[in-house]
Amino acid sequence: MKQDNNTVTEFILLGFTTDPLTQQVLFVVFLAMYALTVVGNCTLIVLICNDSRLHTPMYFFIGNLSFLDLGLSSVYTPEILVTCISEDKRISFGGCVAQFFFSAGLDYAECYLLAAMAYDRYVAISRPLIYCQAMPIKLCIFFVTASYLGGFINSVIITRDTFSLNFCSDNVIDDFFCDIPPLVKLACGKKGSYQTVLFFLLASNVITPIVLILASYLFIITTILRIRSTQGHLKAFSTCSSHLISVTLYYGSILYIYARPRSSYSLDRDKIVSTFYTGVSHVESHDLQPEE
Repeated sequence: MKQDNNTVTEFILLGFTTDPLTQQVLFVVFLAMYALTVVGNCTLIVLICNDSRLHTPMYFFIGNLSFLDLGLSSVYTPEILVTCISEDKRISFGGCVAQFFFSAGLDYAECYLLAAMAYDRYVAISRPLIYCQAMPIKLCIFFVTASYLGGFINSVIITRDTFSLNFCSDNVIDDFFCDIPPLVKLACGKKGSYQTVLFFLLASNVITPIVLILASYLFIITTILRIRSTQGHLKAFSTCSSHLISVTLYYGSILYIYARPRSSYSLDRDKIVSTFYTGVSHVESHDLQPEE
């Protein structure tokens, strides 16, 4: 990662407000959400590992999703907590790069994993009697491994291109953490090639998984419509309801922040949405009732 073209050696994270009382309130709120995220996701992972009834493809994916949520929250929240209570709001250039790299890698991996989970839900609803045979463990491991590899390979690309931009002299990030919109706003000079790369990564890592998820749910709806009993409809809906909620929260936040026209761009609004995204969307609950 070259830093030769940048005169900036550290960044200053403004956070959400400079009012001391509000900062203390935000600290308590973020700490509570982070504690809930850590306890909830760790408990979920331990239960899935220890309960043999949960050793199914569905809970294998849920366990990995919980791990990603735990990782993402741990990348963002500690720095947010420090920003809320500390007068020293500096983050080193290398620290900003590391935070950006891991958050992007885990984010992209979750995009792919949610797409794989949509296919898993389709198989579970359309082939319930041979579900475990249709989703063998080798295929599940392949999906998860491909999600992580794809996520971090793309993270290397976007991190390299983002921090190859020239940041000149302004180093104040109007946000809680190092993210694409505030960093791009700081950069000076030509950004045309970077915008092209960013659009390509958005299309390949966000739009493509969304299309795959929508296709899976189209097949799921078609399958549900063939079920005649009301009980069958309810069971099919409960099978994919938690995944559908996760997809809606996750992709809704991402598309709002990164896929809007630049004419409607606002750092203040994005801070609110990104706060919801980092603090709330990763506090997830899943039905742990074993499948029959």
